[in-house]
Amino acid sequence: MSDYDFITYEQLDGGRVVRILLDRPDTRNAQNRGLLVELDDGFLRAERDDDVRVVILGGNGPMFSSGHDMGSSVAREEFASHPTRFIHGGSRAGAERMMLQEWHYYFQNTLRWRNLRKITIAQVHGPVFSAGLMLAWCCDLIVAADDTTFADVVGTRLGMAGVEYFAHPWEFGPRKTKELMLTGDSLDADEAHRLGMVSKVFPRDELFDRTVEFAERIAVVPTMAAMLVKESVNQTMDSMGFTNALQSCFSIHQLNHAHWASMSNGKRQVGFAEFDEGIQDWRTAPPVQAAQKSAVGGAAQG
Repeated sequence: MSDYDFITYEQLDGGRVVRILLDRPDTRNAQNRGLLVELDDGFLRAERDDDVRVVILGGNGPMFSSGHDMGSSVAREEFASHPTRFIHGGSRAGAERMMLQEWHYYFQNTLRWRNLRKITIAQVHGPVFSAGLMLAWCCDLIVAADDTTFADVVGTRLGMAGVEYFAHPWEFGPRKTKELMLTGDSLDADEAHRLGMVSKVFPRDELFDRTVEFAERIAVVPTMAAMLVKESVNQTMDSMGFTNALQSCFSIHQLNHAHWASMSNGKRQVGFAEFDEGIQDWRTAPPVQAAQKSAVGGAAQG
């Protein structure tokens, strides 16, 4: 099933469907460098295979992805030794290193997956936090378990204006994006379905099987028609400014990093409570609140 350390790669439906699963359940599928490099390899492997028509991206364990790895032992070791730390700007200094590394491994990776020459389905469950949204949003379709919630907490917990692939206004809508970013509140699967962000909502214990059934239904569509449907929609979004807007927001993201590096005399690239009392320490932050129409504080979620 897998030639990888951090993901699994499985062929289904006679090879027409590939299922890639993030496989770091002990870290809630936090995205360390090794996982991202392997995920890119997995996507490109499926893209090369002419038998593959649909790629499913999911996760093992209690949640799809908790976002960027903020400091596990694996991530700390990779920072010193992973081969990609010394290319794509990794040998540069200051804001240049951060910008080039994030451009390659967060921003360009995600754009490349968005434009993959296969139909992709994100299969999500549990809390989908921050950079976990990037992995879901780059897919053509999203199916969610009925226990799924979506939130970007980097504004309230790290003092950052979103993640590197800032698709939020396109997925949530402009005002909802401002609300969710300024509060760190979450949407549930039903609300995400109402917004059109999620295509299907399945019971948690049926998610894996029903996602495969959904993928198999799509896999029978002629490959040329499927590719041109995807290309037509993506080009329409690009004509509306999607990719240019994301590039602009990536530059703003780097300004945000530079701000915190300046505030901390180069010690930190993101905000911490010691620099600003309005920031919640992400390690001890209270549960995410559900965004509710009539509640100022929402309802706490574990």
